[in-house]
Amino acid sequence: MGTFELKIKIMGTNSIGLDAEKSTALSNQLNGLLANFQLHYQNLRGFHWNIKGSNFFELHVKFEEYYTDAALKVDEIAERVLTLGYTPLHTFTDYLAKSKIAEVRGEVPDRDAVAFVVDSLKTLLEIEREILESAGDAGDEGTVDLMTGFISQQEKESWMLRSWLNNH
Repeated sequence: MGTFELKIKIMGTNSIGLDAEKSTALSNQLNGLLANFQLHYQNLRGFHWNIKGSNFFELHVKFEEYYTDAALKVDEIAERVLTLGYTPLHTFTDYLAKSKIAEVRGEVPDRDAVAFVVDSLKTLLEIEREILESAGDAGDEGTVDLMTGFISQQEKESWMLRSWLNNH
């Protein structure tokens, strides 16, 4: 390979050696996931604060567990965007514009809140699977690893919440 060919090849990669175009696309997908996670997080906070009824103690604790985990995931997603060499979204204007998950206002009955979380997890899982496929195509093992962990955990959470719904 000549010097000119080597420069062209190097210029087509980002700072961690991944294809620059594919990294741009992945960054955009990750920013979409970040927006959805921010809405998911905020909805979980609202459910935690406003839950009422006979399942209060059980769900109050569970929603806190979920929003604490979501906050960690938000940070991991943003840091992955930065690792790829891009800027993570950081305004609620951007989050609301890009999110497929709707914001929830006011008090929501316990069963409806859990059903909403199940639907939100489904949305997150769909987005994460798309990112997983794109990351695999790009040879981006860091993003693959991140998505694999998210997917595995959220599939289990979804199953548990669906089981809860079937008994309430």
